[in-house]
Amino acid sequence: MFKKLSRHAAATAFALAVGAGAAAAQTASAQTATPAPTQTPVVAATPVPAPSTAGHEYAPLIEQKIDYKDWTFKSLKDGSPVNLREWAKGKKLVMVVYFAPWCGNWKMEAPVVARLLDKYRKDGFDVVAVSEYAAAADSRKHFDSQGGAPYTVVVESEAREARDQTTHYAYRQIANDTRRWGSPFNVFLEPSRLNAKGDVLAEKTWVVGGELIERDAEQFIREKLGLTEKTAVEPCEVKP
Repeated sequence: MFKKLSRHAAATAFALAVGAGAAAAQTASAQTATPAPTQTPVVAATPVPAPSTAGHEYAPLIEQKIDYKDWTFKSLKDGSPVNLREWAKGKKLVMVVYFAPWCGNWKMEAPVVARLLDKYRKDGFDVVAVSEYAAAADSRKHFDSQGGAPYTVVVESEAREARDQTTHYAYRQIANDTRRWGSPFNVFLEPSRLNAKGDVLAEKTWVVGGELIERDAEQFIREKLGLTEKTAVEPCEVKP
């Protein structure tokens, strides 16, 4: 099983692995007459893959207590109100992804989200995206350039100055997400387990404070949809 590591512990393990790889490379270089070319250390598979030179911000899937609340935001498509509790009814698993349309990491994750939705929508999986920190027109332009949004998109904020007042920002602080803007930020919810009444939909939720690791996200989705038996892989968990 994946060890139940905190974000800090996972990052520390990765740093130690990189350090060990660098030390090995230096030893090998000292034992040869001709200096070997610098190589990127090869790190064994971990819950958090090494950040790539392409600028990815991958993050582990972690169950955390964030008291995730119900919301009603305006649809990007036509401005009509979308209530999360009502929208989620009848689905088996939903993912709320917060994004800024100008964010490079969001643009890298977007195709992953689209692939997962296309593959598992028929099994009860769905996605709603929450636009942040840019005009709604910017989000429309982004999705229009991709042939249209493949899922529901709503708008929480339309200016960077609104960052500290958004629910998105508040959840990131609780989840110890230290990124400045936090795009993308993914939250998984199981509608059958949501509170039927009250502001709080779920006390504990599964959170990805960065880009999805597609392999792990797909395995998680399949397990939650009952499409596969639980395997030896278990997402990381942070205890409150």
